[in-house]
Amino acid sequence: MSKIVVTGVGIITPLGNTLRQNREALKDGLCALSSIEIFDSRYATLLPFGEIKTTNQNFKDQLNVSEPGVTRTTLLALHAFEQAITDSGLSAEEIQSFDTGFISGTTVGGMCISDELYHDANHNKVGSAYLNSYDLGSVSIYIQKRYGIQGITDTFNTACSSSANALMYGARLIQNGFAKRVIAGGVDSLAKFTINGFNSLNILSSAPCRPFDAERSGLNLGEGSAFLVLEKEEEVKGKKIYAELSGWANTNDAFHPSSISDNGEGPYLAMKKALEVAGLQPNQIDFINTHGTGTENNDEKESIAMQRLFQTPPAFASTKSNIGHTLGAAGGIEAAFCLLNLIHQEVYPSLHFSHPIETTGLYPVPQYEKKTIHHVMSNSFGFGGNCSSLVFSKV
Repeated sequence: MSKIVVTGVGIITPLGNTLRQNREALKDGLCALSSIEIFDSRYATLLPFGEIKTTNQNFKDQLNVSEPGVTRTTLLALHAFEQAITDSGLSAEEIQSFDTGFISGTTVGGMCISDELYHDANHNKVGSAYLNSYDLGSVSIYIQKRYGIQGITDTFNTACSSSANALMYGARLIQNGFAKRVIAGGVDSLAKFTINGFNSLNILSSAPCRPFDAERSGLNLGEGSAFLVLEKEEEVKGKKIYAELSGWANTNDAFHPSSISDNGEGPYLAMKKALEVAGLQPNQIDFINTHGTGTENNDEKESIAMQRLFQTPPAFASTKSNIGHTLGAAGGIEAAFCLLNLIHQEVYPSLHFSHPIETTGLYPVPQYEKKTIHHVMSNSFGFGGNCSSLVFSKV
């Protein structure tokens, strides 16, 4: 069966606007969690967030966007999308080919303009420029129209596993002959709806999150976007290749709307089945970019799942300690970070860690180090028990 390889990457996070900037920040162990400056929220100075310090107007100027009603979510996605297709060297003809798919994951979509839409609904008699942008699929639709994409286009919303599932679906489209190439990933922006919602669950931390630490107190919300260009190896024709997307799986433990089961069944099965698709044994995974939210439930249950599968888990860390939890964008962003692990043969530290969880005793990577890496796993676990794992392999 043909290998599915990554030929282009586009990314924007609170750490930087390019893959290179993100790598340098990760190497240096930088934490981009801070008070909110751009986004208006009652929690702006009370809680830390992973905010990208660029205004919507600056994004519009940089990206040549003049249409009314375009949301911050769409602007972040457009930034990463344009980087990815440029990096891969895709021509206009290839982008518009029926053989090219575009799959995006998001949870926020147009919810970031709820206030604007509410205002217009109460004050305008002729509708609102934001009405068409509020739909979850508005991000994909805008990019589809802007670039004339004619291949399969879809939007995933499976909470925090959304863009991991977008990548998985893209790989399966290629594997089953429905596309020769797929631009897949995801995006989310900070929004009052999600900030207030997560706050109501009492899982937002008042300090920078501490994944896998015994004294962890919750997560921090962030924003960002990443897209990867996936292609069938035979179609690459001399392009640079970042890595192979060798394994993937999606499972559901059907346990609770916002918690993982006590034995980590969903994460365990996702990791196990992803290894089976990749044709690998557990001891062949050299590093795991964990879901690692910093919440009481996730970190303990993910640890238990790793111990069930690996017995002695490989090196692991959570980059949410750098940028916060970017929700539907997390799987795509962390997939890009996994490519950095493989390309540069290095791992980045999990920040703010002091003491291991008493029941599991696991220690994440404490500092930047060079390391031989052949296979890396990325975990993304969503509300409702929707658990996904991806495996990337060195080529």
